[in-house]
Amino acid sequence: MRFAVIERAGRDGEGRLSGFQRPQIAAHIREIRDYLETEHAVLPNPVVVAFTRGMAVEDGPAGTCRVTVDLSDGPPGFVVDGQQRLTALSQIEGKRFEVFVSALVCADEAELRRQFVLINNTRPLPKSLIYELLPTVEGGLPRRLSDRALAADLAARLNWEKGSPLEGKVHQHTNPGGVVSDTALQRVVMNSLAGGGAMRDLARRAGGAEPCYRVLAEYFWAVRATFPDVAWDRKTPKTSRLVHGAGIVAMGHVMDLLYQVEGADTCDGFRHGLACLADQAAWTEGEWDFGGGDVRHWRAIQNNPRDIAVLSQHLIGLVRHAIRARRTADLAESPLFRTAGD
Repeated sequence: MRFAVIERAGRDGEGRLSGFQRPQIAAHIREIRDYLETEHAVLPNPVVVAFTRGMAVEDGPAGTCRVTVDLSDGPPGFVVDGQQRLTALSQIEGKRFEVFVSALVCADEAELRRQFVLINNTRPLPKSLIYELLPTVEGGLPRRLSDRALAADLAARLNWEKGSPLEGKVHQHTNPGGVVSDTALQRVVMNSLAGGGAMRDLARRAGGAEPCYRVLAEYFWAVRATFPDVAWDRKTPKTSRLVHGAGIVAMGHVMDLLYQVEGADTCDGFRHGLACLADQAAWTEGEWDFGGGDVRHWRAIQNNPRDIAVLSQHLIGLVRHAIRARRTADLAESPLFRTAGD
């Protein structure tokens, strides 16, 4: 602890991410401490510390090296792995351990974050924290993680940017009080990217992240306006399936439909397309009638692939039907149609 700190993940007032470690797990630390205080305890696993400054390495004889750590500006190291073990060790009195330390020398903070993600991705670290850190990592990631970086960045912006329809409402590792799952929002983006939807089209444009965010924000303002009594204000996934993972992902498919078929990309454009759902969606009461005898209580919709697919197809079907009906009515009112009829 003289030369390393545990920097926990958090956000400043502007929503900028700092740190990367999860909070202390008191019960886990207590279990480690109780074990280390036993007579025959061993601690073979090293603590991993990364440095971006304040460390010099000189080659020594027989494959050894000499490490010098400069403490003049405070501890320069960051604990990348082993924070719970290290905290437990610091609480032990009357007993000393020799602890292995693996030291990583990183060129900059971006490399440090990349190493943290890669080291901890194979361990039971909360996925929400891994995904929240992804937008701060530049390059060097596996494809499955780099593909999620844009989605994670957009979900975080919806949560932290002033004026967002979901400002402060997204449940993240750094915002545990949120009600809308960040992974559900990420799934909306990833489905849209993979399925040739709005995000795929917009991401190809110059500064693709910005138009993606703008359209997402416009869409969720429209969702909020269409369902004002059942949206995220004072609602939770238990009291409204609209803010439930299944509802968010299903509504993402509706966004892509309206973008592709109607060209909607503003709040008003999306509201026009969503109007048909206002009286047909059983977000907080009643039943969903999916046809073919498949009738379910509103709370029966679960966050699993089958239910999400059924709900998505149902909502898309309702919107498609409304679009066809509206176009037929418009055609019937057109002068050209009346002339041909006469």
